[in-house]
Amino acid sequence: MKQQKKTRKGLPYPKVLAFFKPYLWVFAVILVLGIFSGVVDICLPLFQQYAIDNFIIPDTVSGLGMFCLCYALFLLSRIVADFISSYQTGRIEVLIARDMRSACFKHLQTLSFSFFNQNSVGYLHSRIMSDTSRIGGVVAWDFMSGVWNLSYLIGAAIVMFVLDWKLALCVMVIVPVIALGAALFERKLRGLNQEVRELNSQISGKFNESITGSRTVRVLGAEEKMRTGFVSLTGKMRKTAVLTARVRASFICLIAFSTSMALALVLWRGGIIARENVEFLGKLSVFMTYAMNMMEQVQWVVNAMADMIFVRVNMERVSKILETESDVPDSPEVVERYGDTFHPKKENWEPLHGDITFKDVSFMYPDGNEWVLENFDLHVPRGTNVAIVGETGAGKSTLVNLVCRFYDPTKGQVLIDGRDARERSQLWLHSSLGYVLQTPHLFSGSIAENLRYGNPSATEQEMEAALREIDAWRIVERMGKGLESDVGEGGDLLSTGEKQLLSFARVMLANPSILVLDEATSSVDSHTEQLIQRATERVSQGRTCFVIAHRLSTIRQADIILAVKDGKIIERGSHAELMAAKGYYYRLYTRQYEDEQTQIVLDKKE
Repeated sequence: MKQQKKTRKGLPYPKVLAFFKPYLWVFAVILVLGIFSGVVDICLPLFQQYAIDNFIIPDTVSGLGMFCLCYALFLLSRIVADFISSYQTGRIEVLIARDMRSACFKHLQTLSFSFFNQNSVGYLHSRIMSDTSRIGGVVAWDFMSGVWNLSYLIGAAIVMFVLDWKLALCVMVIVPVIALGAALFERKLRGLNQEVRELNSQISGKFNESITGSRTVRVLGAEEKMRTGFVSLTGKMRKTAVLTARVRASFICLIAFSTSMALALVLWRGGIIARENVEFLGKLSVFMTYAMNMMEQVQWVVNAMADMIFVRVNMERVSKILETESDVPDSPEVVERYGDTFHPKKENWEPLHGDITFKDVSFMYPDGNEWVLENFDLHVPRGTNVAIVGETGAGKSTLVNLVCRFYDPTKGQVLIDGRDARERSQLWLHSSLGYVLQTPHLFSGSIAENLRYGNPSATEQEMEAALREIDAWRIVERMGKGLESDVGEGGDLLSTGEKQLLSFARVMLANPSILVLDEATSSVDSHTEQLIQRATERVSQGRTCFVIAHRLSTIRQADIILAVKDGKIIERGSHAELMAAKGYYYRLYTRQYEDEQTQIVLDKKE
């Protein structure tokens, strides 16, 4: 996996910050409304002072109606500003997270296989779903609340010092205590919350494992072991959660104590003044209101700063995905002529015939340190049937990966129709490629939806013809809704053999120029194997075909057989030639043949 070097001289994580740019005007609206709300909240205690000074102390109601009207208008304006600000904040939170998820998902489609070999599904899922949500939420809501809180803190401090600087100091002296305590407790709480989240993830994984592996658990009689492990994890989570609650309770007590101290100082100092000058009661009420509110604002500011520090981790992880470069890129010249994965220029695509040449190819996997191929040459004319055989883990998929351009050769060239594969786009090649995997995969949805992944414009008649050709129409007949029958998540409503047949029909609908069968019959029963074998013989005619074989008896008619051992091609030739040579292929074939004959005898005895 190659990554862009992080030589950021300006703002950090420009890939992530770019998602905020389209919504700068929204942030500007939130900024103005936040300042406005802060000013309104600062003015409300002054209304309180005015009421005490002009109505309560003089014991009069003269002008009370106009006062109430102004007060109501201030409150109404605050409500309207809060509504608009909250709506816009929630909107950009969702939109920013959506844009980041779409960009990450789109970018993942362009990355090579080596990236997915090195990064687990759980890791990528967490980055795309959790991290993007947290970035959008923290930035949007902390920005809105931050503008209001900072406006209130600064404005309230100014008003207090203007009214009485000595009494203002009584309030402000508590602020550093709150800030320091909030910072210390926040660090502790962050660590505990992180531990709770990690334990929760482990519990979810354990729970998922016990469900998906329920059959294995029952067979092995491992129920008690699974229960013990689950109880142990939940016990750890309980202890950590209780400790978190204890720390949080202590923090709340600190805030309450500090607020009480601030109020006590204000009442003590203000009470002395008010005893000598009753008109000071209005100012005293203002100070008490500010003192109670400012403690919460200070706490919030500290928490928000911690949020912004920790969200940098989320930004870094999302940026890492977006900045990851594919090991198999299309050059700018190729993209200019043929388009990219999402913007193809099909009018410039030449027909693909399937003539393939390996020209002095040497290859080493990106995460490996040994040559898998060295100075390898091979010409596969159009329509040739190539079989690749070897023991499990021998490296049979390497040639196919190079043909399909899932990897580029480290040295040398792979020529397709006489031109280096890198001179055309990957989508051009993959659109003319049919690939049947050893472990069949279907997407959630109907049979028709899965078949149309091979040919989006396929009609029901074409789909039926493809299914009947490999005797798979019986699957549709068995299902309740025909081609619209749901296959379940990952095709779980079908057997392995049925999924493989549908995978094969999907490839047939694609009408590929190059066909790859990666041990396509190894996971199916003998009857399904015969069906696929007959279909393979029909569909491979006139096409270049690569067969990674598990059962060697199925590839005796191949034009060329490549024997692979320890990642190296050690023999090549037809079945007759390799059997006559009595080398590795001969030993592999005879051993498998003897095993099959022994199994036949045992089956007859039963």
